Amino acid sequence: MARRKLSSQQKARIANIQEKRRQKLAAKVESKLAETEGQEHRSGRVIVRHGQNVIIRDENNQQIHAMFRQNLGDVVCGDNVVWQSTADNEGVVVAVLDRDSSLSRPDYSGREKPLAANITRLIVVLAPEPEPTGYLLDQYLIAAELIGVEAVICLNKADLMTPEQQQAFHQQFSHYEKIGYPIIQISAKQHDGLEPLFEKLKDNTSILVGQSGVGKSSLINALIPQEHVEEGKLSEATGLGKHTTSAATLYRLNYGGEIIDSPGVRSFRLGKIDRRQLETGFHEFTDYLGQCRFHNCQHNAEPGCAIRAAVEAGTIHPDRLTNFLHMAQQLEH
Repeated sequence: MARRKLSSQQKARIANIQEKRRQKLAAKVESKLAETEGQEHRSGRVIVRHGQNVIIRDENNQQIHAMFRQNLGDVVCGDNVVWQSTADNEGVVVAVLDRDSSLSRPDYSGREKPLAANITRLIVVLAPEPEPTGYLLDQYLIAAELIGVEAVICLNKADLMTPEQQQAFHQQFSHYEKIGYPIIQISAKQHDGLEPLFEKLKDNTSILVGQSGVGKSSLINALIPQEHVEEGKLSEATGLGKHTTSAATLYRLNYGGEIIDSPGVRSFRLGKIDRRQLETGFHEFTDYLGQCRFHNCQHNAEPGCAIRAAVEAGTIHPDRLTNFLHMAQQLEH
């Protein structure tokens, strides 16, 4: 059914309602800030955000429900913040510290929307169903390269795969290990194969990403079973509402490090990058960049293309070049 067009009067009324809501929320935050007068500044880490509310883990490992001013921008899971207390287990965020890294993607309006901050490792979770695609995987890997964090490929539900599926997966994805991206096969529900993953997570702030249905929540429960109960209490304890489970959430690992569970997605889009950034996002292209006959080589059908020569020599997988060319075409649009 086609979406009904709104009249100018209806649009004005909606805009007026939204502005009143923003003003009401801003007044609430300012009221909270007034309560912080004379309070010392304290440090914390954002565990989860929902709307204008966040949960902070303070220096004593206590959870604090806080609000923040809109002029602070996008406060996200993983942010290190400065806050002031307004009441027991409540406060207001007054500053966001500089981020070492930030994973983001464009929203529907094209604006860069950060998903998580201060991560050091990106874990791309795949599963037999939904069927994994190299194109989506490459988008995640490019994002990891561009923000300067290590990436690991994790195949969940490996125990459910038939020998034929195992062989097909190997044929489609084994070249990623040669590039430098480890592939770990696990079964989160059976707690099988987790030790190699523990080693990758230890002493890192990792984020789990992947399509809906690949089993990220089961993996979180396998890594930190006690959080299975605490996550269910989050909305009750903080008043953030039941939708907090659809937001990126940070957990501490008992054996060192932190892990962020991000909402599942159907697709992942790269932000505003240029062709040069796209090229550097393909890790194995690095040794050949600048060696093409033409300085503006598109790596498509030009003579003397070093990238295509590497594909023919077997040092770059043809699927990677195919995905690059498709992404480059999307950049033009």
